[in-house]
Amino acid sequence: MGIMSAQEAELYPAAPLLAPLSSLPLPEEKRKRLAQAVEGDRLIDLLFHMPERYQDRRASLPQEGDVATLEVRVLSVQPPRSPTQPWSVCCESPAGLLDLIYFGRRSWLGAWLGRTYPEGAVRRVSGRMKRFRDRWQMEAPDFVSPPDDIPEIQPIWPLVRGLGQRDVGRAMAEVCGALPDLPEWQDRNLLARRRWPAFGEALRALQMPDEPPPEAPRERLAYDELLAGQLAVGLVRRTVLHRPGRALIGSGLLREAALKAFGFPPTAAQERALAEIDADLAAPRRMLRLLQGDVGAGKTLVAVLAMLRAVEGGAQAALMAPTELLARQHLRTLEKLAGAARVPCALLAGSVKGKARRQVLEGLARGDLPLVVGTHALIEEGVAFHDLGLVVVDEQHRFGVAQRLALAEKGTTDVLVMTATPIPRTLLLTQWGDMAVSRLEGRPAGRQPIVTRIISRERRAELTARLRAAFAAGHRAYWVVRAVEEGERHDNAAAETTFAELAALFGDKVRLAHGAQKLEVREAALQDFASGRAQLLVATTVVEVGVDVPDATIMIIEQAERFGLAALHQLRGRVGRGPAQSFCLLLPSAELNESEQRRLAVLRDTQDGFVIADADLDHRGGGDALGLRQAGRLGRRIADPQRHGGMIRMAHQDAALLLEKDPELRATPRGRAARMLLALFGHDLTLAPLAAG
Repeated sequence: MGIMSAQEAELYPAAPLLAPLSSLPLPEEKRKRLAQAVEGDRLIDLLFHMPERYQDRRASLPQEGDVATLEVRVLSVQPPRSPTQPWSVCCESPAGLLDLIYFGRRSWLGAWLGRTYPEGAVRRVSGRMKRFRDRWQMEAPDFVSPPDDIPEIQPIWPLVRGLGQRDVGRAMAEVCGALPDLPEWQDRNLLARRRWPAFGEALRALQMPDEPPPEAPRERLAYDELLAGQLAVGLVRRTVLHRPGRALIGSGLLREAALKAFGFPPTAAQERALAEIDADLAAPRRMLRLLQGDVGAGKTLVAVLAMLRAVEGGAQAALMAPTELLARQHLRTLEKLAGAARVPCALLAGSVKGKARRQVLEGLARGDLPLVVGTHALIEEGVAFHDLGLVVVDEQHRFGVAQRLALAEKGTTDVLVMTATPIPRTLLLTQWGDMAVSRLEGRPAGRQPIVTRIISRERRAELTARLRAAFAAGHRAYWVVRAVEEGERHDNAAAETTFAELAALFGDKVRLAHGAQKLEVREAALQDFASGRAQLLVATTVVEVGVDVPDATIMIIEQAERFGLAALHQLRGRVGRGPAQSFCLLLPSAELNESEQRRLAVLRDTQDGFVIADADLDHRGGGDALGLRQAGRLGRRIADPQRHGGMIRMAHQDAALLLEKDPELRATPRGRAARMLLALFGHDLTLAPLAAG
């Protein structure tokens, strides 16, 4: 083994959990599916993949309609009496005679049943029970195994297509069986007072339980997650605010030219946000501010005007977006507004190569290029600025904390982060600590409210007729579905299938966009839609942010009840971006439960994203209240603001106290252990050394 780096050495006890999923003894395809399900590629990501529920498979006497687990003795295997009849395995059970029923005419079924149920064998079977005449029946048992092979308390994990509960269970058993003992990062008095188990013990209790898990293990891990988030936010604040800044004061001439090109005056909310940002820019300390706005509230205009203020103050400004699609959208806005003020701007992304890339890099280094918008390419080692004074980070939740800071470290910079997702006030502390917040409410001038309707699936034919009329009038429409391919649930609308159906009706007017496509294919489809070469875009949630097509006036969302309210609100915000009346049409599945009906009614009855975000928190319990899966960065995999909300402020105060005593998380045993906590929850440890600067 070679010499370890300092970071590898300090994380050595946690190294087994930071290992890749590829270290598991699973087929390559299963590992890919597992990584997709757990939204990560580390063993700890698997351990943080929490069960949705637990199935009690302890041996029990059956009740009609219930799932029961029984130990049975096989008497015989009976083939079907006719092609429409099932195979039947006759067994003795504690409840009397039991028939295990298998439908199917495949040639291998009889041989498989003979091997699985040899006469006289004892098996433990688990499944739903029903009575037929004077006997019990269990159709296609969920589990069949020798008596000791079925877990009595079985976790039920969220899955993706091609991955089964047994696949996850085997992988989980492999990792749980080798959990290392880690130094404790929590306060010992807190652990004793709350009666919380150790980290590894909590994971085992939830992922490989011997009995229905109590609340303490989940509480412990939820607090770990909250504390990690608060430590990460605290490090950002210390890094930015504890370093000297400079005053950026402008004449306002560049802004004036940009606003003239924009065509509308800023709203009152935009004016307030700009005043707060200007005060921060003019102060001799570094700015760290969150610009929080609803869909269509005009965050981009505020960001561009802030960037122009930095240029007026003699500095450069950069805007970082998580995808090239969104970066190019921002570039078009910059070209229009900054171009009117005769301020050069450019794009730096993965697709910018060769001479074009070299020209951008040289312009940034010389200072000839005052404004740049880009993706992660902006934080690469070879990118140098002449005098970077302001960094704007859009869709901040899609970046790791270190990525947000890496760009800010390329100059003496102020930092403005933006989110298009309205965050309930109860969650602001969870994500941002006591960061300064500017909140945009209302809509820019010239935009009408969007009419939202809940439409029965039986009226789908009417929708196609409505689309024909809209296309004839020059309008465009989105048709959004949840999945790329047909899923395991037979009614799961799929992008590929829906595209084929609509292309048969509308021909070359239809394009398809989803995340599984190659970037150039998806970009081409989006560009065709934006330019008008196509009038209907069938898409997944890749269009949720960063797509601005003013002529798009209809948003159709299939199986709307399966989206979070916040995600539905973001999708609705893709229309209503021009002067024409726009419509959002929700097509739920055939049968809605009462909770789903209430959720969709909230979207129908209000367009206030902050009201919707609060309702989403109430309805969904905060598990995905922002409508996003954030893969262990500042999102929540374990903590639930409704169940664990009382711990948010406690974690905030705990993190502040720990950082006050140990700013670099190196001087104390608890601080050093907390660096492992940050790594486990996906926060980059390069943050901690920066805090000392």
